[in-house]
Amino acid sequence: MNTYKYLGLFLLSLSIVSCDVDNELDAIPAEEVAEVALDINGLDFSKYISIGASFTAGFTDGAMFIAAQENSFPNILAGKFGTEFNQPLMDDNIGGFAFGSIQVEDFSPRFYFNGAGPARLNATSTTQLRGIATGTSFNNMGVPGAKSFHLGVAGYGQLNPYFGRMASSPGASVMGDALAQSPTFFTLSEIGGNDVLGYALSGGSGVDQTGNYNPATYGGSDITDPNVFASVFSGMVSALTANGAKGVVANVPYITDLANFTTVPHNPVPLDGGTAGAVNAAYAPYNGGIQQAFAFLVAYTPMTQEMASAEIAKRTISFSEGQNAVVIVDEDLTDLEALNPAFAGLKQYRHATADDLLLLASSTVIGTTVGGNPQLINGVTVPLADNWVLTPQEQASIMTATDAYNTTIAAVASSNPNIALVDFKGVLTEASTGIMFDNYTMNTSLVTGGLVSLDGVHLTARGYALMANKILAAMDAEFGSNFTLATGGLAKAGDYPTNYSPALR
Repeated sequence: MNTYKYLGLFLLSLSIVSCDVDNELDAIPAEEVAEVALDINGLDFSKYISIGASFTAGFTDGAMFIAAQENSFPNILAGKFGTEFNQPLMDDNIGGFAFGSIQVEDFSPRFYFNGAGPARLNATSTTQLRGIATGTSFNNMGVPGAKSFHLGVAGYGQLNPYFGRMASSPGASVMGDALAQSPTFFTLSEIGGNDVLGYALSGGSGVDQTGNYNPATYGGSDITDPNVFASVFSGMVSALTANGAKGVVANVPYITDLANFTTVPHNPVPLDGGTAGAVNAAYAPYNGGIQQAFAFLVAYTPMTQEMASAEIAKRTISFSEGQNAVVIVDEDLTDLEALNPAFAGLKQYRHATADDLLLLASSTVIGTTVGGNPQLINGVTVPLADNWVLTPQEQASIMTATDAYNTTIAAVASSNPNIALVDFKGVLTEASTGIMFDNYTMNTSLVTGGLVSLDGVHLTARGYALMANKILAAMDAEFGSNFTLATGGLAKAGDYPTNYSPALR
């Protein structure tokens, strides 16, 4: 009893004492962050010119539009440089071009996220196909679609409406207009990207022109010869630095790391057992014909049984219950029809594998019917055409050319003290698994990754801000500036969106 009595008195005394104690602690002052002044170390930004293609222009979500151009990496850089920067702005935030009141098919409105995936805005652009941008002199000379050798072509604005909007005259060239402004600082970015991108987006349907030194004979989806690229690129850098201007050049990423080539799986076809059996029955004559054809080749040509067995296994079409790989046309397989008329009908078909890359656009084709016929299903009973798929051989052609371009870019940069090199190839490789930008982890996944826009190729505004920061870091390393340390010297991830509202017009 007494124990509890005194315990109660002790607790009461504590409560009384606590009433007399000031429990309010002095506020801990926020740690003051020292302001760091920007030191450009003598760099002259009085006339900054950006030369390049769609990344330089700010192309995003499959189109050019005002908001995207305002978030282009050159415009972000100009803001950090504190210099005037004029861009050939489009007339709206719809994107693409119209001819009168008709939307031009090859220049569609931008994509937006409709809750399920990318969708085109249901709107008509107000930017006219042959219209001229407001202004007379432009700092941003980024031209979507331009290949390396296009930048020196006189009259290129007659072929490319994006350059046509800003060309100083009908006979002007991109490099001519850039040099006429006597740039004191420049960026030369993604030169070489379009030299392989057209080939990739055509599913390798173009021609690898390695060994052909005449670009006038190239098709739009061809790979540019590395020697042609080397001559053009070194010539551009020499011209831009001839009067002492400094600049940054960027190497070329492996474009096959982008979402356009990594989003659609090779095995997106779900089948039940009955459907799989019916499809297999339809392919039975084809599979039997393949067996007979290669037996003939082993008996009457130098082809070995080992070679034949490997190709038979690759070409045999077989579906099962569950997820199945699509059937594709692979032009690198032995052309049996060309070898012997008796093999007519034995096309170059096989199942796709994890080593194949299906283009993003193939998602709108796989599983659809041909002419409404339920027996003719794209990717199943009707093989996907070559233009929807990049095979390993086609991927190798892209990588070989890209490596050659990058060897030239690195050599030109290292031999010229006025040039800094930024490793965009390394950035994109890192981003394939995740790259930090302030408090955000960005990757190359479509829609959710934050880096690549809804077209699967070009960057988001936040991606372009990261690109600007990488350029500023390269400048610090090469020229002794301090953008990476200065207060407000870098772009902040949170200031730039990863998507645009469909209401933005």
